[in-house]
Amino acid sequence: MVNAADTVFVLFATTLVMLMTPGLAFFYGGMVRRKNILSVLMQCFILLCLLSIQWFLFGYSLSFAPGKGFWGGLSWFGLNGVGLEPYADYAGTIPHQAFMIFQAMFAIITPALIIGAFAERMKFSAFLVFTLLWATFVYDPLCHWVWGAGGWLKSLGVLDFAGGIVVHASAGIAALVTTIMIGKRKNLEHTPAPHNLPLVVLGTGLLWFGWFGFNAGSALAANGLAVSTFVVTNAAAASAGLTWAILEWIRNGKPTVFGIVTGSIAGLATITPASGFVTVNSALIIGMLASILCFIGVAVIKPKFGYDDSLDAFGVHGIGGIFGTLATGLFASRAVNAAGADGLFLGNPKQFLIQLFGVSVAVGYTLIVTFIIYKFVDIFFGMRVKEKEELIGLDLTQHRERAYTILE
Repeated sequence: MVNAADTVFVLFATTLVMLMTPGLAFFYGGMVRRKNILSVLMQCFILLCLLSIQWFLFGYSLSFAPGKGFWGGLSWFGLNGVGLEPYADYAGTIPHQAFMIFQAMFAIITPALIIGAFAERMKFSAFLVFTLLWATFVYDPLCHWVWGAGGWLKSLGVLDFAGGIVVHASAGIAALVTTIMIGKRKNLEHTPAPHNLPLVVLGTGLLWFGWFGFNAGSALAANGLAVSTFVVTNAAAASAGLTWAILEWIRNGKPTVFGIVTGSIAGLATITPASGFVTVNSALIIGMLASILCFIGVAVIKPKFGYDDSLDAFGVHGIGGIFGTLATGLFASRAVNAAGADGLFLGNPKQFLIQLFGVSVAVGYTLIVTFIIYKFVDIFFGMRVKEKEELIGLDLTQHRERAYTILE
């Protein structure tokens, strides 16, 4: 039976998650050089269009149609059978279409996260084909494995409340694969500073705001679990942001605005899979550890190995998503969510092993299929812009637009 309060709550959460994609556009757009900001904004906004249509036609069916272990098939093609009555396997108190559109916003922002890895050097046409294929052959199957009725990782007991495996680990691993395969940016002796830090801060604020819908909305009802999820989401973000500032202060002598917003996003990404299963105190610890691990990934591992993850998509989302999934197996408590499980620290080491297996399978699958998709698109379309186009900037060469008017 449809509950009005739950329906309003989920629809509001959907709007918050939708806002995360423009928020990500500003967050990433402020980081790149000014000649490439419009290309990043365009890539994020076009996904709102492209992947909405993909989701309505067949993405939702592949992800959530019941009965198969690997993916859902096409029984709900074109939203056939996805109506206004609740579908009890997913949410018994909201219209089925409300659940569908909420999940659509996850399907849109996940591929958008990968943009941070190859920013400033991928052809727009190739980006469209790559993203459509990645959403279909990586995101949709993973979504079904973990969240879909009959999904095999779900049946094994893998816990992922709002997308540690499905969203952040998958996008982060795809980011690592694409940044290595596309190669470094040209004429880049050192990492350029963000061209517009206020835009980065604005994007962070929109992302943090939207993340409440992302995580708390995943309760799919206006209830105590949604409140708990909301609170721990904020706790982890705050803990991680503060920790990153302290780490910078110790290592570099000064904390930075860029550092604190990066830390906050790391905390949000990491708490995502655990948010519906852990207490506030656990969230504070998870946020702190997330910041330390992601800081090492960004400040130590990336320079050591020399890959050009332009905007640290792997360093923040990949490392955060993987650790957050494992942390769920450590800190989860049935006292928070009776539908979940206790973790290792509450006497259930099996859950940690289940989490480790689940994230390992997802990482391996994402790595292999992303590699295949990248090679396919590169052969038929060419992934990278020409060197001259890259030096001029993607705003002009891909879109014939300029973000800023410069008076000589």
